[in-house]
Amino acid sequence: MPNGRPNILVIMTDDHAAPAIGAYGSAINRTPAVDRLAAEGMRFDNAFCTNAICSPARATLLTGTYSHVHGMTTLEQPGQRFRADQPAFPEMLQQAGYQTAIVGKWHLGHGPGHDPRGFDYWEVLPEHGRYRDPAFLTAAGERTYSGYVTDIITDLDLTWLDRREADRPFCLLVQHKAPHRAFEPADRHRRLYADVDIPAPETLHDDLSGRASAAREARMRMSDLTAEDLKAPVPEGLTEDAEFEWRYQRYIKDYLRVVAALDENVGRVLHYLDVAGLAEDTVVVYTSDHGFFLGEHGWFDKRFMYEPALRIPLVVRHPGVTPAGSSRGDLVANVDYAPTILDLAGVGPHPRMQGRSLAPLLRGERPGDWRDAVYYRYFEHLDVNHNVAACYGVRTRTHKLIHYPGHGSGRPGAAEERREPEWELFDLEEDPDELRNRYAEPAYAGVAAELTARLEALQQEYGDTSDHRAGAPSDAAP
Repeated sequence: MPNGRPNILVIMTDDHAAPAIGAYGSAINRTPAVDRLAAEGMRFDNAFCTNAICSPARATLLTGTYSHVHGMTTLEQPGQRFRADQPAFPEMLQQAGYQTAIVGKWHLGHGPGHDPRGFDYWEVLPEHGRYRDPAFLTAAGERTYSGYVTDIITDLDLTWLDRREADRPFCLLVQHKAPHRAFEPADRHRRLYADVDIPAPETLHDDLSGRASAAREARMRMSDLTAEDLKAPVPEGLTEDAEFEWRYQRYIKDYLRVVAALDENVGRVLHYLDVAGLAEDTVVVYTSDHGFFLGEHGWFDKRFMYEPALRIPLVVRHPGVTPAGSSRGDLVANVDYAPTILDLAGVGPHPRMQGRSLAPLLRGERPGDWRDAVYYRYFEHLDVNHNVAACYGVRTRTHKLIHYPGHGSGRPGAAEERREPEWELFDLEEDPDELRNRYAEPAYAGVAAELTARLEALQQEYGDTSDHRAGAPSDAAP
C-alpha cells in the first residue's frame, strides 16, 4: 500500500439497475464478476441517486453536491455544461499526491473550462459516445479506436495502470457507457438469451391508475420503444398485451447482453489487480449513475423518483476493512461518494460537499446521527424524449413523498409548459411496487404532514427551494 494509503478504483456504469445484478438477487441474468466483489466486500441495499439522469449524477460523483449546487441540473447541452474549476475530489487527491485518471463517459461538456480537471490522464467519450469504433476526447485531441466500447475502456484503463508510478497511490475512474440505450451488444453476445424468455416484472402491464398524471403522460412504455431499439419488425397478428410482452423481450435481452460484456470487463479489472499484486491495496467500488426501469410499470428509462430509477447498486471491496460478504441497509446517496473517497485517502472533505463519508459503514459501524431520509430532485420538466414531469421528494426507510411542482424551475432543457401540481405518497412496507398513492387518504394525513416537514427541512439544509410553498420557479443559484 503506497505510503500507507489505499489505491481507489471506481467503476461507474450507466443505467445498470440493481435487479440486473446477481448479488442483488437478479432473476434475469448472472453477473459473476460483480458478485465476486460483493462476496469479498460489502453490498449496500439502500443506495440512491439524487437526480436520475446522466450528467447530474456524474457531476455529483465528482463534487459531492446536489444538482442545484454543482449546476448540472439537466443533461449536458448548450448552456448547460459542468464548471470544471469547482471543488471536486480528483484535484484534491492529486494535490495530496495521488495519481488520477478517468476513462470512458464524461458527458459534462467539452472545451476550456469543461474538460476533465484534476486528472493526470483522461480519455473520455464525446457526450454518450458510440458502442462500436468509438471516438475519445483527450488533452491532445480526438482519437478513434476499433472495437467495442466496453472492451476499449477497459483496455485503456489497464494500459494506464501498467504505466503508472508504482510508488504512488492511484485513483482510477472507470466510467462505462454501458448499458445505456440504444443497446448494442458485442458480437460475442448477439445470440445470448436467444432461446429463453426472460421473466417479466409483475408490474409489466400496470395501467398506472391511481398515480399522478405525470406517470400516465410519460413516453417510456414498451410501446414507445423505436425500430432502432427493437431491431426487428413487430410480428403481425399480436394482441396488444402480446405485443407489449414481445417488445419487453426484445428490449430486456439486448439490455442484458450489453450487461454481459460489462461484467466480463469488471472481471478483467479484478484479474489484473490479482496478477499485479494490487488487490489487497486497492479499494474497488462498483456503482451506477442511477437506476433504470427494466419493464417495471411497463417502462424503460429513469427520471422518476420511483424505486427502479432512484435505487442504485453500490458494492465496495476494501480488503482488511469491509467484512467479506456483508451488507448494509443504511440510507446512502451518491452525494456521499466524493467525501468517502477523500476519507479513504486520508483527505478531509471540501466544506462545500453535502454528503457524508461512508467509511464508518464500511468498517461495520453506524454513526448515531446517520441520515433517516434521502432527498431527490429531477429538473428536466417534460423533457423532449420522454415527457417526464419535474419532481422532487423525500424517501425514508418506510415511506416516500413525491411532489410534481408543474414546472422545471427555468432550467436548461426543461419545457416552459406548466402543469397542475400533484403529490404522491407511498407506503413502501405495504406497497413496495408503489402501486397505490396514499396522499389523499385520511389515514395517511399525519404521515403526509410529517414527510412534508421533513422535505422542507432537507431543502433548507441543502439550500434548495420549496417550490410547493412558493408556487414559483426555484431561485436557488447553481
